[in-house]
Amino acid sequence: MENNNTSFKPYIAASDFVPEFTPKAIILGSFFGILFGAATVYLGLKVGLTVSASIPIAVLAISIFKRFGKATILESNIVQTIGSAGESVAAGVVFTIPALLFLAGGREYFQYFQIFVLALIGGILGVLFMIPLRRSLIVKEHGNLPYPEGTACADVLIAGEKGGKLARMVYYGLGIAFLYKLLMSILGLWKEVPTIVFSKNSALPNGTVNGEITPELLGVGYIIGPRIAGVMVAGGVLSWLALIPLITIIGASLTIPLAPESDLLIANMSPGQIWNRYIRYIGAGAVTFGGIMTLIKTFPTIISAFRDSFKDLQQSRNGDKAAQTRTEKDIPLVYVLLGSAVLIVLMTILPNVPTNLFSALLIIVFGFFFVTVSSRIVGLIGSSSNPISGMTIATLMATSLIFLGLGWTGDAYQPIALVVGSIVCIAAANAGATSQDLKTGYIVGATPIKQQIGLLIGVLVSVVAIGFTLLLLESTLGIGEATIEHPTPLPAPQATLMATVIKGLLSQNLPWGLVISGMAIAAVIELCGVSSLAFAVGAYLPLSTTTPIFVGGLIKWLVDRKQKSAEAESEIGPGALFSSGLIAGGAVTGILIAVMLGSNIGTNADGSPISLMSIFNTGLAEKMGTGGDLLGLAAFTLLGFILWRFARKRQVD
Repeated sequence: MENNNTSFKPYIAASDFVPEFTPKAIILGSFFGILFGAATVYLGLKVGLTVSASIPIAVLAISIFKRFGKATILESNIVQTIGSAGESVAAGVVFTIPALLFLAGGREYFQYFQIFVLALIGGILGVLFMIPLRRSLIVKEHGNLPYPEGTACADVLIAGEKGGKLARMVYYGLGIAFLYKLLMSILGLWKEVPTIVFSKNSALPNGTVNGEITPELLGVGYIIGPRIAGVMVAGGVLSWLALIPLITIIGASLTIPLAPESDLLIANMSPGQIWNRYIRYIGAGAVTFGGIMTLIKTFPTIISAFRDSFKDLQQSRNGDKAAQTRTEKDIPLVYVLLGSAVLIVLMTILPNVPTNLFSALLIIVFGFFFVTVSSRIVGLIGSSSNPISGMTIATLMATSLIFLGLGWTGDAYQPIALVVGSIVCIAAANAGATSQDLKTGYIVGATPIKQQIGLLIGVLVSVVAIGFTLLLLESTLGIGEATIEHPTPLPAPQATLMATVIKGLLSQNLPWGLVISGMAIAAVIELCGVSSLAFAVGAYLPLSTTTPIFVGGLIKWLVDRKQKSAEAESEIGPGALFSSGLIAGGAVTGILIAVMLGSNIGTNADGSPISLMSIFNTGLAEKMGTGGDLLGLAAFTLLGFILWRFARKRQVD
């Protein structure tokens, strides 16, 4: 491609040396890495998708530095660089590693040490593999690959004199989200999931309409916009208002269980049981097809990225003089190769980690391939639209088929296949965020090697907290299927899908009829010109998750419709920043709730533990019955109105 960067001048010239990699920047960035990493774990388990943290971290960094002491634009850039690593690594972790809970023999590996090791290896690979790609994708393609989040983040940093006022929107969102969830989830003043289930004798038997009216889901919907939010909720409507009633009608007259169920009659099933026995396989097929289609669409990009990457590696061996300037210094390639070799050895010899030499080599091959793909894709469409799920599914399917060819079909090989997919997923997710950070640094005039070291620090710091957060949520709220101890667990839709793919392929007993039906549904959506992946994810998730996301997207549509100009609100507009605060505040409060549920302060007369949560919860919502639902809808309507009002402030004055 044409090199359009010859006339580009960064905000800080290459000849200028200003404070950048300072202790205060490292400490603040590490704090944000832990905070947003933990929030992303919660959000990813609940929704199955995440949003970029770079922009809100940049805004908050500028605000804090302005209040507590001056800092350079490059110090603020280091803060967002380190902090964003926590969000991206956490996304890769929650999409895959919880699948260990659903695999034969996998639970024994769902321990802190194993989670820490897998997250660390994947995060480091995501950074290392991006180093030789930086000059090819970030510098040479500056005019062709916009890297939207990276460019927007650079705009925020350059407009640093407005930092305090920009940050005010994030703080407002965070505070309102905390207050809202305090009243709803901790004090229990209204129901969190207002629900209507149609009776089995109605025209829509077992049809379900509900919504998890939380601030974080509302914020996610606003950020992803009305189109994607609408497509997602359409998938949910198909599952919960079409397929579940249809299966109920067909199964009402059956006198024997319908496969793959072997015990329970459909006539005796609740909507949740029908989803678990049938719909989730249809959804898994749809997501698999959507992910593969997304990958096929980007295949020309894959070829182009690899061609340019190898060409850049050749040029770097010849020694470019420009590499001697401050803004062109990367971590030397020898360290990339050495680091990759060390990681291969570690994956082979570390005890109690389900890897071997062959799987470690697969991780390196697939990892470099999809890191390149991820970086190129986010350069065009942004991190939020990066098809990480499709890449991971493709990795798992390829790995499982290789294992089948080798005769590795026993239960012991399921966790090994998952680990290959997990590390590749984490590496690809972190590579996407790393690319955006390096783009920001290129525009503002940062030193690449310092950013790359900062990213490695961000990975190391965040993975310490990610494992604790994941285990805390699993022990207090539960992950996956509902149990007596955890009646409303976090669904972890992506991880559940990964486990389904692995178990089905290796054991060769996947209910292919349901899976292929899901693939056919996704094919119909794709033929209609709609992105099948977003629809498929919506079909796979509970409708309660996609409904509030749709409301957030609808508010975004209303705001943009009122705007006089043809352009929609930018990523640094008041609505987007307020929504980022809603997401962060809601997710962090969710983790606080998990801590309170896990904190036992005594025992009841029957010997059952008393949690700290039970002291604060009034139980008012349950006592009110339907009134608790109506009060919840009123509160959520008010929250939506507040978001609309903040978003209407087109300029942050």
